[in-house]
Amino acid sequence: MSTPAPSQNGQRPVHTPTGLIAFAWTLVGVPLAYGLYQTVRTALDLFGG
Repeated sequence: MSTPAPSQNGQRPVHTPTGLIAFAWTLVGVPLAYGLYQTVRTALDLFGG
């Protein structure tokens, strides 16, 4: 079994677990989606939509 070759700067690539990436995007995405929803809802009320 061979190990991956180091990159040009001499460091090996880091593999981040998929679950951690999904958790991080959820942690950012949910408040972002809620904020966008509130912004659109308020703008519609403000401009008579």
